This record gives sequence, C-alpha cells and structure tokens, in this order.
Amino acid sequence: MAFDLYVITDPAIARGMPHAGIARRVVEGGADAVQLRDKILPGRDLLAVACEIREITWEAGVLFFVNDRIDIALASEADGVHIGQDDLPIRDARSISPEGFIIGVSVGNVNEAVAAESAGADYLSLSPIFPTTSKDDAGPGHGIAELQAICASVTLPVIAIGGITPRNAPEVIAAGAEGVAVISAVMAQDDITAAARHMKAIIKDSKEKVSKVR
Repeated sequence: MAFDLYVITDPAIARGMPHAGIARRVVEGGADAVQLRDKILPGRDLLAVACEIREITWEAGVLFFVNDRIDIALASEADGVHIGQDDLPIRDARSISPEGFIIGVSVGNVNEAVAAESAGADYLSLSPIFPTTSKDDAGPGHGIAELQAICASVTLPVIAIGGITPRNAPEVIAAGAEGVAVISAVMAQDDITAAARHMKAIIKDSKEKVSKVR
C-alpha cells in the first residue's frame, strides 16, 4: 500500500464546499486517498455523504477512509477507517472488519507507533508533525526528528499530517514519510484541484530525489 497525497475533507476550511465536492476536486488533482472527517453530522447524514464519496473514489480508483467511525466506514464500503489513540482499539476494529479492510492509526511517538504496528495497524499517521490550526485539539508539532525515529522503528507506511505546505513537504518525505496528509494546503486554496495537483507533483519529485540519494 502506497500513497503520496492523502487529503482530509473539511467544508469549513473549503469555505462551505461540501465533502463530496471536495472529494471530486482532489481526486481530479491526483489525490491517492481521501478521508471523510466530520464531527458534527448525525450518523444518517454522515453515511449518505460517505456513500457519495465512495462512488467518486471507486470510479477513480482512489482509496477512501472514514475518520473514527468504523460503523460508517463499513456501511459505506469504504476501504478503511482512520482511528486515534482514544478511539476503538485496533484489535477490536479488526475483529469486526472484513478481509482487506485498512486500519490507519494516528500516533505521536515511537512507543505508540510500535504498539500500533504490533496490534495490527496497516499504516500510521504522525499527527501533527508541525503546528497546525486545521485541528483544534492537534497539540504542538512533533517535528522531523520524531518522524525519522518512527520511520526507523516500524515497517508500516507512515503518513505525516499537520502544518504541511508545498514548501516543507520535501523535508517530510526526506525524513522517511511514505506520503503527506493535508487539509489547509489544499482546501484553503482558491482552486482545490490545482492545489492538489501541485502538492502531488512536489511529493513525487521529492520521492524521486530521495530514491536517487539512497
């Protein structure tokens, strides 16, 4: 499993654009994965949105994840769920998931990363790597050194999120991240599709430079 650009939907940052509209635009811009995250919508409405995004991503061959809500992920036939340290334990999530279902986990340090890998996570997300205003409870950035330490301690793909911009994305990839997850870097731009395309190109170029060095 590999992804360069992982986009998390946020209508508020996208100036009111609905989740599905965001998904359609970032898919056109080359996103490899889309995560639906919404802490406000009632379950029935969230499922309807998830099913709409599932159709968009299916047609494009793009991975689709639901944040936190494994029930919504399963009901919408999403590719997987992304959970945090305080959400449903990985082993319990795995026990109710079909074969091939992907479980991503947010971590903040090496111990959490190693524990998540041992428990059966499929990929990890260091959150946040830099300070960010896109998530109120994100906390301070963990930094490049923590990312490097995590990447050296696990065999799973590690995605970095939080405060990532076109300017610092190359540094994140050079530190060992498989890819980057973004919100504001794409959603806050006037042209979401163009912003996604630009970020994807930067990530791919950064990976090519890393591979030449190695």
